[in-house]
Amino acid sequence: MKTLKTLAIGALIISASATAQGRFDKVEIKTTKLSEQIYMLQGAGGNIGVSVGEDGVFVIDDQFAPLSEKILTAIKALSDKPLRFLVNTHFHGDHTGGNENMAEAGATIIAHDNVKKRLESKQRDGNYNPKEALPVITFNDKLSITINNESVAVFHAANAHTDGDALLYFTQSNVLHTGDTYFNSRYPYIDLNSGGSVQGYIEAVRKGLMVIDENTKIIPGHGQVSNLKEYKKFLNMLETIRDKTQKAIDNGKTEDEVKADSSITETYDTLGYGSGFINSEKMRETFYKSLTATKS
Repeated sequence: MKTLKTLAIGALIISASATAQGRFDKVEIKTTKLSEQIYMLQGAGGNIGVSVGEDGVFVIDDQFAPLSEKILTAIKALSDKPLRFLVNTHFHGDHTGGNENMAEAGATIIAHDNVKKRLESKQRDGNYNPKEALPVITFNDKLSITINNESVAVFHAANAHTDGDALLYFTQSNVLHTGDTYFNSRYPYIDLNSGGSVQGYIEAVRKGLMVIDENTKIIPGHGQVSNLKEYKKFLNMLETIRDKTQKAIDNGKTEDEVKADSSITETYDTLGYGSGFINSEKMRETFYKSLTATKS
């Protein structure tokens, strides 16, 4: 009986693994050229940034493990140089799932201190990440990397999408990778359970705006390549919803009342912002919880 039970559990695990792999089988990696040496890769999960040149390949984020082979194939089509560095913009699995594979391919992993702490702790499935999947180099506030004849400014945004977010600015190419501190034309996911906050998220966007101009190309965490105009529009959306939610809180509205009040987000609902991972009700709930937690 015990043997049959063990076999059944094993079959379920294999089935689940096959299903997880199967949902990535049809994913194609799309490559978009942003400058002479910077590219954006899209597949399933967070957008990937790639710098290629004489020094080698520098990558930002790596989506899910089952996509690593496709991602590496797409990178090899851009450069025959070795994979040198990989920066994780935060710890979520759709940005770090391929870490172990990328390390095996030669990448040295870099991330904020809190990303390493979260990746080395017990994961949702009860397991621990292998050592190879963890950052080798970590930083607290900011970091400068010189590769492929340009300086890359890496800077931390505190308590934004999570507690370990990083934005990266390629100073010569004029390209900004925001990680998930920017979801282009959609409501963002603010992970309150992992140190994220509404005000921190807003401050992250303001930080990004400080280093760019009207010619900057922006790689958002999710969505299409963006620009200064769209980025400012995104900030205005965040500040508008924050102010309307705060007004509702000041007027004594409860969480349920704010969640049900479509007037708080209606301007952006009509533009399709709620059509992504986070709908308008979830956005209002997140803003309420974050703003009331800040007060308490």
